[in-house]
Amino acid sequence: MTIRLTNTATRKKEEFVPLDPKNVRMYVCGPTVYDRAHIGNARPVIVFDVLFRLLRHVYGADHVTYVRNFTDVDDKINARAADSGRSIGEITAETTQWYLDDMAAIGALEPTHMPRATAYIAEMIAMIEDLIAKGHAYEAEGHVLFAVDSWKDGYGKLSGRSVDDMIAGARVEVAPYKRNPMDFVMWKPSSDDLPGWDSPWGRGRPGWHIECSAMAYDLLGESFDIHGGGNDLLFPHHENEIAQSKCAGHGFARYWLHNEMLQVEGKKMSKSLGNFFTIRDLLDQGVPGEVIRFVFLSTHYRKPMDWTEKKRKEAEATLRKWRDLAARADLLDPPKPVPTVVDALRDDLNTPKALTELHRLAAEASDKAGPHLDLFVVSARLLGLLTEQLAGWHETKIDLSDYANRLSQLRADAMATKDFSAVDAMKAALSDAGVEVRMSKTGVELVPGSSFDATKLEGV
Repeated sequence: MTIRLTNTATRKKEEFVPLDPKNVRMYVCGPTVYDRAHIGNARPVIVFDVLFRLLRHVYGADHVTYVRNFTDVDDKINARAADSGRSIGEITAETTQWYLDDMAAIGALEPTHMPRATAYIAEMIAMIEDLIAKGHAYEAEGHVLFAVDSWKDGYGKLSGRSVDDMIAGARVEVAPYKRNPMDFVMWKPSSDDLPGWDSPWGRGRPGWHIECSAMAYDLLGESFDIHGGGNDLLFPHHENEIAQSKCAGHGFARYWLHNEMLQVEGKKMSKSLGNFFTIRDLLDQGVPGEVIRFVFLSTHYRKPMDWTEKKRKEAEATLRKWRDLAARADLLDPPKPVPTVVDALRDDLNTPKALTELHRLAAEASDKAGPHLDLFVVSARLLGLLTEQLAGWHETKIDLSDYANRLSQLRADAMATKDFSAVDAMKAALSDAGVEVRMSKTGVELVPGSSFDATKLEGV
């Protein structure tokens, strides 16, 4: 069963051929744990979760290893600790658990390994020592830097830039101890009030880029299959990972996948624009994690994604209908996902096409039972939808008693005045919000439908 993926390194869609079908290996850059994950941080999680599910489907769950790291030593973490007066360990432990909880809420499976950078300091030091011995790194004023000129022919190939172009266009740290402005830090000194570890170059801490190289090597070996992340990591992070690992003699990753960035209502997400929010913000506002996931899957991972309120409402309406269908499936002997859904995912993770197929399956299964429903549910679960993990949100009882009482009073008033305009206006507003209005001699009954949207009841 062939999988085709767009490889950033070759800029082509290629057939995916793992080094070892019995041990398919993938590494994805994880978060720096100092705050809540915003919705942009969730995009690579969902993208590579779908790929993880597809690889497990094709090669077997026991034959896929997925690594996603936690960066728990970083200047942003140090700054947060200094500002808050809390310990670094307390902050990283708390935010790591926040991240795990929020990603579980949007249906992400936990990776096989979730290494913390601070648990791999010895491996980083060993790799740095090796690079110094091979002439690819040098010590200067307590720092150790990678010498970009030592691998000038290879540096920049992933992002498609020459070293000279990068120097001209990049914002690089100017430091007198650098031989070349593009040289990047692998180790830096730590003062007594900052995290630090003993090393051949004095007490210090690692730079960001060396972390992933060391952890990937330790957990996945010299060469592995897939390395992924957002395209904001393409340069310099992934470029620097490649330089370090290749110069250490590792084959490193063979396929590179990058997802595009996210906007909100057509604009770049920004605190100054007031459109910056976290996954937890959405969850606390009552947006189900499954709805968040559906919206993300509606756009191909290599295209910019736009989070909009309209998409959220449409996703929730669709999933309410799908959840009602799924409740009728028995799944005592679950079938395999339908080929059309699998084929869409095998073609460079074409999740929008897979959702189109699910819409078709839902329509076919809506008036049927048994195998048709089972096929629909199992196929949706390949995308992480309609899973037991995300179930329950659509069954939450919606209390419309206040609206029913008000409409009853309006009707009583109208019977006396013979003016039913207020009754008609409220019925229209309720209908627009997806509420079925049932009026009889015995009273008023309001029934939320599959397209129910509570936000439309504001001001009613």
